[in-house]
Amino acid sequence: QVQVAESGGGSVQAGGSLRLSCAFSGYIGSTYCMAWFRQAPGKEREGVVVISNLGRINYADSVKGRFTLSKDNTLDLQMESLKPEDTAMYYCAVDFAYGGTRCKLDRYLYNYWGPGTQVTVSS
Repeated sequence: QVQVAESGGGSVQAGGSLRLSCAFSGYIGSTYCMAWFRQAPGKEREGVVVISNLGRINYADSVKGRFTLSKDNTLDLQMESLKPEDTAMYYCAVDFAYGGTRCKLDRYLYNYWGPGTQVTVSS
């Protein structure tokens, strides 16, 4: 069983920065997709960024140039130049059925999710 836990959310003003961190525990296979998603009130959960076991990273267009993903012992998301529209609950997720070159920002592919961490950006 894999457990996922996010940390680092908070409230900032527009233009500010936050760093989110995601920790995984349990067995992590050699083939995986690890991703950050977010969900704003009244909206569908959307993909933010995904990394495969090959180290390939794919960002959503809405965050390119502002968000940076890094992976070491944790999966960290550095968020810069935050906008009010970035306000959402941010979730970390992992999937082991795909990986390599097949990782996608499709929430239905991911089996293990964290409880989420809230990010609020005020104007």
